[in-house]
Amino acid sequence: MPGEPTTLCQLQNKLPSGDSGKHAENYLSTMNRQVLTISSTDDKEVHSKEPPKWGLHFGASQKQLILPRVPVEPMTVQAYSKSALRISQSSQMCSQKIVKGHTVSNLWGFPASRYMDSPLPLLEEDITKGVLSLTEQRLVPPAAKITLQTPPVVSKAAPSHEFHRQHKKSAVGEISSRVDPENTGTTAFPNSKEAIYGTYSSSKGNIAPLPPSSSMVSARKSKPVWTCPAQQLESELQILSQTQPLQMSPHQSLQDPCFDCDIVVYHGTIDQKAPGFLAFKQHYCLSWGSVVFFLEHTEKLLKDYAVPLAKINSKKLVEVASDFEPTENPTKSDILSVIKNQSTVEKILNRPGQRYKGQGGTEMAATKIQATWRCYQARKTYVHFRQQQWASGVIAISWLLHNHMARVKKTLKESCQRHLENFYIRAKHLAANWNRIRTSRRTIIHIPSLGYSQCIREHIPDLALQQNMQMGRLCDILDANVDVIYICPLHLSEELLQYYNKLLGLQAAVRSGNPEDMGDLQDRFKILTPEAINSFPKHHMCLATQLKYSPKTIKRIKILIQSRDAYIIGGVPHKDDLAVADMLNVPILGSVPEVAHLYSTKSGSKRIFASACVPTPPGASDIYNNEQMISVLSQLIIDNMEVQRWLFKVNDESGGNGTAYCDIISHLKCYHWVQKERQSYSPEIWSKKWAHEPALVKISQELPGLLAQHVQPVNEKRFPTWEKFLQTFLSQGGVIEAFPLSENVTNLTVDMLIEPTGKIKIVSSGDQLHADGPLRSSGTTIPQCSVDPAVLNSLCLKIGETCKSKGVLGYFSVDFVTFIHPQTMEQQVWATDLDLCYSDQLALTQLMLYVTDGNLDCRSSRFEVSLGSKKTKSQRIQHEKTKTPSPISNRCAVASSQLRHSSLSVIYYNVLLQMCKAHSVGFDLQEKQGTVFILYEDQKRYRLGMITIGEDLQGVLMTFARNLFIIHQEISAPNMQGETNFKMAIQGIKAILGITAENKLKLEEEQPSKADALKE
Repeated sequence: MPGEPTTLCQLQNKLPSGDSGKHAENYLSTMNRQVLTISSTDDKEVHSKEPPKWGLHFGASQKQLILPRVPVEPMTVQAYSKSALRISQSSQMCSQKIVKGHTVSNLWGFPASRYMDSPLPLLEEDITKGVLSLTEQRLVPPAAKITLQTPPVVSKAAPSHEFHRQHKKSAVGEISSRVDPENTGTTAFPNSKEAIYGTYSSSKGNIAPLPPSSSMVSARKSKPVWTCPAQQLESELQILSQTQPLQMSPHQSLQDPCFDCDIVVYHGTIDQKAPGFLAFKQHYCLSWGSVVFFLEHTEKLLKDYAVPLAKINSKKLVEVASDFEPTENPTKSDILSVIKNQSTVEKILNRPGQRYKGQGGTEMAATKIQATWRCYQARKTYVHFRQQQWASGVIAISWLLHNHMARVKKTLKESCQRHLENFYIRAKHLAANWNRIRTSRRTIIHIPSLGYSQCIREHIPDLALQQNMQMGRLCDILDANVDVIYICPLHLSEELLQYYNKLLGLQAAVRSGNPEDMGDLQDRFKILTPEAINSFPKHHMCLATQLKYSPKTIKRIKILIQSRDAYIIGGVPHKDDLAVADMLNVPILGSVPEVAHLYSTKSGSKRIFASACVPTPPGASDIYNNEQMISVLSQLIIDNMEVQRWLFKVNDESGGNGTAYCDIISHLKCYHWVQKERQSYSPEIWSKKWAHEPALVKISQELPGLLAQHVQPVNEKRFPTWEKFLQTFLSQGGVIEAFPLSENVTNLTVDMLIEPTGKIKIVSSGDQLHADGPLRSSGTTIPQCSVDPAVLNSLCLKIGETCKSKGVLGYFSVDFVTFIHPQTMEQQVWATDLDLCYSDQLALTQLMLYVTDGNLDCRSSRFEVSLGSKKTKSQRIQHEKTKTPSPISNRCAVASSQLRHSSLSVIYYNVLLQMCKAHSVGFDLQEKQGTVFILYEDQKRYRLGMITIGEDLQGVLMTFARNLFIIHQEISAPNMQGETNFKMAIQGIKAILGITAENKLKLEEEQPSKADALKE
């Protein structure tokens, strides 16, 4: 009847005998392979008049599974307490969400039982064994809804008892037990705790599977005393977890239906038949496609790396697997995130060579070796290819650069050639019109550039300051027809500009002797600073090069010299001087740079002096290697046994920077032996070369060590050791010459001019002062008084004629040394150096002539000035009408441009001038004597120049030394004297005063004796 339950036998009779096993197999396969939705049909649908059939019905939107109600006979389960367990009909299945996952071809299934090969035979003895036995033997489908007609146990709420602390594992997994007061042998389990076996029933028709049979069998076999049901269940589940590798933990089995269990993977394999795994699979059947896909990758990873044991957190596994798309493969980090013993597994995965211990390790190792070898071969080939490609690129770039450099060099060569040709053209024009130009209105462009080679400029400290030490060039405006454009290598402050405006404005006051006649001559001179000095602060460029790259300054100069005659007076010639002259289209009063560099070297000057037949010190030139130096010096020592000190001079250095000296005779051990050897021969035989060979051998052997120990460079900062000096000496070349034989030596400098017409003039001469050592000039006394002017003029004219014949033009200076020979007692004058440039002494001379309005006669070595008088303006006009000549007086001057004191930087120039005025340090316009300062820059302010003018040399030297002493005392503290050359200058002046006093005594003694001789 429709309302009566159908028995199992009737159900089997309705089905064909041959299809029962097939339908059961299809059912299980469908449950395991598809994502199902259990229909929530009510009782009316289930108990319809038409009995349902075994099968799957698929709707439009979802798959529905309708299972028949299977009635069974009333059965009881034998318990230890002779009570029966009642399976509740009101159990609810855990709510699960439908999860997208992977669809695989062969999902894991439950192990097949004998029912798959038989038509589900149901014997009477099977019925008596109970529902659990039927479910275990697969005689009743696991998802069938089973109703016991006579339930042995009635579900009733039981009071919960407080457990001991040690048994409280989880709030979700607690079990409440109750003893029925009516039947003490009956134990009831609440509905919420029926998840122990994983079996759930719903009144809505939802079907859930029963737990595996193995767990029930083990439960029936164990017979402990049930003093506490929760404790007993926990102990049994702990035993099962130890005996079964893939089993849920007790607490997990007692939790909410969404339980969490561990899946143990041994050697990369999961036991698919383990009850815990089967329960886990059945529990998450809706998302099993994604889970099994994730587990397959996990198994592969663990097998590949031969991981012996891994524990997978099933709950985290489901969470991670559900997030993957069907086309997305899990990464190693994703797999490690679901493993409980992650650190251990990660260590094994990261162990070197572990991949080759797992499945396919041999093939993988072989593949790795082959891949590595192929990679090595490919890398080797690629590196070789890259080397060839790089080499070809380098060759191509080098060739392009070579061609570009060749074109640039060709262009520069053509430009230099064009500049040189234009230089000669303009020089001819200047020579043809010189007599007219020098007497007409003209502009002189002064460029005090030091055009040395780059290697020398790099070692000049404060190159810009050194180029600005010739501010006396401004004094060319002494000629009323001359305007001056001075190119300054430094930015001058307004204070300095005002100082030179006042200084140059003294011209009228100097001539009249009245300070009130001071004028303003700012329109007669211009001080311009090239803008390129800011663009190249660290390139050590000379001033001519900076002006070349200063188009604004060039443009302004063109405007200033427009429609008037102009020419350039440079410093040390440089090729960029020709370029600047070409830009301005003006001639240069100077030599071609190549000629100037050739004959300004120490070796070049020796050739000039030899051609001029002027006396020079014994020595040798053009020395470029060590063997040559030792051989030449040995021969010089033998030929000049009386010379105590020998000088070594580098060709391209100037100002004594490239000079070193050594007292060889006093340190030469074989000197006495050489003297005996010399005395053993007659003078005629000793003059022959063969007689010198034994002495040359001994001296040559001893010289290298002697020079290394006893040579003293003049500039120790530039050349701290002999080795460094020798390296520069041999690389640039140099000369060796003898130091004068006397202790009292005077150096003097003569400035000369070769005009464009070829006329040779001596424009200045002076004896040198040495404030930085005996071989470095730091000042001068004007005019010179150490050599007979006639002798000096004769030597200078010879040198001038020779220079003119070599193509030298413009200003140049010659250095001489004079002394009394100790053997002949005659005065000797040697020419020692030649500089083809505008000198500092000449600039100081120009300033001296400007502030005194005097005349320097170098042929007679006299400096004369016309004294002014204190007259009113009307008296001066009357004096000019009568043309009464002013009285003439001789003057001497001491000038220096190399004074330095570190304490000068702590005071400003106006303070310095006020301080000097307080000590009566100044200049008298009427007497035309006193002191004038030359200020170079106002940034560092540690250098200055000073000119002291007086009536006689002794008085002016004393005034100069007194000025230095006053300045030193005013700017220095007792405990901070500063770095200065003031003291050495004062000591040098004292030595000169001593020599001057001795000369006066000798002169006074000689004059009476001459008078007595005349009387007789």
